[in-house]
Amino acid sequence: MKKYLKVSAALALIAILIVAGFMMRQHYPVVSIPIKIGVLHSLTGTMAVNEKPLVDAVRLAVKEINAQGGLLGQSVEMVVADGKSDPKVFAAEAERLIEKDRVSVLFGCWTSACRKAVKPIVEKHRHLLFYPVQYEGMEQSANILYTGAAPNQQIVPGTRWAMRTFGPRVYLVGSDYVFPRTANIIIGDLVNASGGKILDERYLPLGGTDVAEIIKDIARKQPDVVLNTLNGDSNAAFFSALVKAGLGDLPLVSFSVEESGMQAWNGGQLTRHYGVWSYFQSLTGEGNDRFVTAYKACFGADRVISAPMEAAYAGVNLWAQTVQEVNSSEPGRVDPALLRQSIKSPAGITAVDADTRHLWKMMRVGKVSPNGQFEQVFASSAPLRPSQWPGYRSRDSWQALLEGSRP
Repeated sequence: MKKYLKVSAALALIAILIVAGFMMRQHYPVVSIPIKIGVLHSLTGTMAVNEKPLVDAVRLAVKEINAQGGLLGQSVEMVVADGKSDPKVFAAEAERLIEKDRVSVLFGCWTSACRKAVKPIVEKHRHLLFYPVQYEGMEQSANILYTGAAPNQQIVPGTRWAMRTFGPRVYLVGSDYVFPRTANIIIGDLVNASGGKILDERYLPLGGTDVAEIIKDIARKQPDVVLNTLNGDSNAAFFSALVKAGLGDLPLVSFSVEESGMQAWNGGQLTRHYGVWSYFQSLTGEGNDRFVTAYKACFGADRVISAPMEAAYAGVNLWAQTVQEVNSSEPGRVDPALLRQSIKSPAGITAVDADTRHLWKMMRVGKVSPNGQFEQVFASSAPLRPSQWPGYRSRDSWQALLEGSRP
């Protein structure tokens, strides 16, 4: 009898321990080891004005997650690295964050040159990068989730809107690297197919400010609209020179300058200046009001919020939701489950398109106000399904066009 009681007591104890263990797993008591995430953006150099705010957007998302108890009983810790506006530095820092700091995911990059430098690093390590900026498309990676707009969500409809609104005679200005070059191939193809005309196509080195010849050429050719793919602080010189040349009322559509850039580089001094994005801070709605209020409470009432910032914030929350679902922060387990995620974000319902690894997004056109904010003047009727190879050509046709355009 005593032996029976001892066995029964032991079995009861085991049962209690099993239940306790299950309950602990369910409630995730906070442990001291954090989940590290890598945040890789330019804190210095020509892209710093654009990229520093994205670090703050990630920081806000992490703060909110930790305030709700973290993930899997662990806090989330940011490991921030400065890419210094240099693709080689981005690649080296991505390698360090993955190998030395053992981060579970990377959030980062702005320019396509930097993303393309990081892409082989995350692929080699079978890791995961969230890329938050609109871009030229023509790419897909099993290790990148693209949370910015694909070309059919920005470049293509933005060009069509500009030609329909201002006229078919188009002048192209851009920075001399991957995104502007490829974007202008797409734009040129679309303009020619629509019966329009590209008057000229001019480039500045990334960070370049010598715009005098470009301004003279624009004044001479008098385009209906200028489509601008300059990145970084080259825009400050370009905007100022247009005003000094008496071209401040020339229609200008910028594809890479968001609210913080417009504010820093005085983009609102041009009376007919427009931006094409999926999100504006000025959008109304409870979700966006809450996001804007929380951001300003953390970082200052004078701070502004852009589409890439919203995409960075949404990306962290998509990742966190997936971590909770799969009960792991390991990239190999998180990555496939990302493809079935959707969340409520400041821009509305944010859903991942499993076929392309991009997000469904609205296309919006905003007129720039003197304070650098956008007043929406046009929007798509519904979110657009992403296509990194714009659908009016096949993927093979785009590849052939790109190859034929390379020197």
